[in-house]
Amino acid sequence: MLRIQTHAKRELSETEALSLPKLVLPFDLRQKSRLRVTLDNGVEAALFLARGTVLRDGDLLEAEDRTLVRVVAAPENILYVTANKPYDLMRAAYHLGNRHVPVELGEGYLKLATDPVLKEMLTHLGLTLREDCLPFQPEPGAYGGGHRHGHDSTFVEEYARAQQLFHEHHEHEHSDEIGIVRPPDDSHHHKHS
Repeated sequence: MLRIQTHAKRELSETEALSLPKLVLPFDLRQKSRLRVTLDNGVEAALFLARGTVLRDGDLLEAEDRTLVRVVAAPENILYVTANKPYDLMRAAYHLGNRHVPVELGEGYLKLATDPVLKEMLTHLGLTLREDCLPFQPEPGAYGGGHRHGHDSTFVEEYARAQQLFHEHHEHEHSDEIGIVRPPDDSHHHKHS
């Protein structure tokens, strides 16, 4: 059994990558860091990835014996959402994001896991929906959420921004506990006559 623990650090041509054994998984299984799987060539493997890893379509993994494996997003039941106006699609993305729903963003469409409550909400918003079976690749979280590689071009900047936002929020939330006195905010006080 192959033991897969890391993302491949080697660069491959597209032809080489397409010839590799495939690990075909739906989104819910691509979020698991510990998983027993069977590759498309019948070989059994065990994933032992870092906690919080989310596998993306096209990721290359490397087994302990240096075998390379390509991740493929499996077709799954999704809602394919379109709209007559870009504003309507943007509004739908806002409402879905407000509910922390994993969403794939595309040119003129959204994709999300099939859900009867969300389907009703989107229909009520006037969007066009169709149920389909397609690969699903939701957006990773903002500021470096989801799996990122340390060599990704924006990783350092996004991680630093996330840390800055955390510390700003944390300091604001707890500044009264350490004796910092702020002047009153007049916008919250109403004068009574």
